[in-house]
Amino acid sequence: MVEDRMVWLNGDFIPWENATVHIMSHSFGRGSAIFEVISFYDTARGPAVFRLEAHIDRLFRSAELLDMALPFSKDDLCDAVAGTVKRNELNKGFVKVVCFYPEISFEIIPSSSQLSVSIFALDPEQDLGAKGDPFTEGTTAYVSDWRKLDPRTVPIEAKAAANYLNGMVARLEVQKKGFEHAIMLDTQGFIAEGGTESAFVVKDGCLLTPSTGTVLKSITRMSILEVAQEAGIECIEKQLKPELLVEAEEIFLSSTPFKVLPVKQINDRKLPDAPGPVARKIAELLNAIVAGNVDRFANWLYIVE
Repeated sequence: MVEDRMVWLNGDFIPWENATVHIMSHSFGRGSAIFEVISFYDTARGPAVFRLEAHIDRLFRSAELLDMALPFSKDDLCDAVAGTVKRNELNKGFVKVVCFYPEISFEIIPSSSQLSVSIFALDPEQDLGAKGDPFTEGTTAYVSDWRKLDPRTVPIEAKAAANYLNGMVARLEVQKKGFEHAIMLDTQGFIAEGGTESAFVVKDGCLLTPSTGTVLKSITRMSILEVAQEAGIECIEKQLKPELLVEAEEIFLSSTPFKVLPVKQINDRKLPDAPGPVARKIAELLNAIVAGNVDRFANWLYIVE
């Protein structure tokens, strides 16, 4: 149960119920927390964290963009993530790293530059009651009226809590219409991404995804492109017109919790072949990689000793 988990906080392990912050803290009131969500998998060598170094590098990039100073080194945080997985005796699941300003603050600028760092490790089945196989079940999506945050307003490359209000309102909008996921356009009218997911379409066997600049530099997105190229699938990153959602043979979303999530319906269009052959090929190779069975990508796995 989630209440039995131990949480890493600023170098110490504390019980789950003690991992709290005051409601008047700056990060609660202003959304100034930065975070990473990271997956880990059961392998023959023990639990392995997927692309841990890349995630920690992005955490430091988020801090840099928001003029924050993390009080630990990259090696410290990699060790802490692995240690949290080990301390909770988990073989597979998700890690969330949350860095926040704990001080009470009424001002828009935090009263102290000192960040606190917390790390949580969970098994979604044991702790959150997750069931089913998202890949085989697929999802439905709708093009939201809400536009993706413009990079001229906030640093969208930063994985900051406040930025995710954008995806939340888009998801709420489409759920009221009976759909599960939102696809947002950017302020120029091109396909951007989902509420918390990257978007991919397949046209004439070619894998297409929006270029970075108006979307988060997703590590799962980057991994899918590398895996697709390894599988001999042509990949193109560019601005994508929304008309592609009507023409595409396949559409799928990606994020840390589900590497490939096929879309079986977009707006009023149903895609009977979901998952399609390209999504299946990528998913199969990714599954082999996270199981530790592909030497070419062995460096993507950080083994929990």
